[in-house]
Amino acid sequence: MTVSLERVAGAGPSPAPAAPARPPRARRSAGARVRTAAEVLFFVSPALALFLLFVVWPIVKAAQFSLYRWRGFGPLSDFVGLQNYSTVLHDEVFRGAFSHNLFIVVGSIVLQLPLGLAVALLLNRRIRGQGLLRTIVFVPYVLAEVIAAVVWLQLLQPEYGAVDSLLSGVGVPVPDQGWLGSPDRALWTVLIVLTWKYLGLAVLLFLAGLQGVPQDVVEAAEIDGASWWQVQRWITVPLLGPTVRIWVFLSMIGSLQCFDMVWVLTGGGPANSTTTMATFLVNEGTKRHNYGIAAAASVILFVVALFFALAYQLLVLRRDTKGAAR
Repeated sequence: MTVSLERVAGAGPSPAPAAPARPPRARRSAGARVRTAAEVLFFVSPALALFLLFVVWPIVKAAQFSLYRWRGFGPLSDFVGLQNYSTVLHDEVFRGAFSHNLFIVVGSIVLQLPLGLAVALLLNRRIRGQGLLRTIVFVPYVLAEVIAAVVWLQLLQPEYGAVDSLLSGVGVPVPDQGWLGSPDRALWTVLIVLTWKYLGLAVLLFLAGLQGVPQDVVEAAEIDGASWWQVQRWITVPLLGPTVRIWVFLSMIGSLQCFDMVWVLTGGGPANSTTTMATFLVNEGTKRHNYGIAAAASVILFVVALFFALAYQLLVLRRDTKGAAR
């Protein structure tokens, strides 16, 4: 059969088959998003309710109480506005308490960071009695703050305490008022007790972080002739950086909220030399019945802790969260 050249030349490309109709994805994806949101809300609602009840609601009520002069009974009728905040911020005791909290923040990091790293690096090696040593280091952390403080209160008793007896036996002079009774030494003594109490947390976190250090990198460095110290300095510690930064964050927030140990050991004394922001507000509320001032101090403590947390998040933890997001 012969086909003319004109018909062949004039024949255009065959039309493409029509694409099958697709279901409305927008409508289907919207429905899936609604179902996902409902499921998330269902599972999150118990935790969200507890958070609103025990965190948000107390903050709101504390902010409300801080605007009144209130003695702890009767209706809130004596509205004073921001006068309680002005009283707290101009109080020399509260200013001293704020400086004591900063001292504990810096002192805890300076003491616990090198000690925690050294103990964690030691316990990460295969040594005899490794499990027992880990238990000894971690036991103080699991003790309740009040129990640990009572134990140290007995150990630090002047003249008859075990610490004074031991130091006197080796010729070290001890203060007549005791370590917790001397205004010049009380805060340092509290800091040492806090270091003993919370060192186990640092060691635990650092040991967990050490498990994530790649052993092939360490072995390659050892094959190249690196010493144990060089391996720790240039490989282990830098790779442990995210864990260290998380621990510093936890230590900082805990030091700003320090209360139990200080309250049992010294009650904020002697002469307000160990008062923290938390002991200040509790003392104002429970002993002096200035609940409006105590509420204002609690709001200020909350704002200070929130500021430190956000600043640390933006300046230090930002690169860690960015890396995790990627």
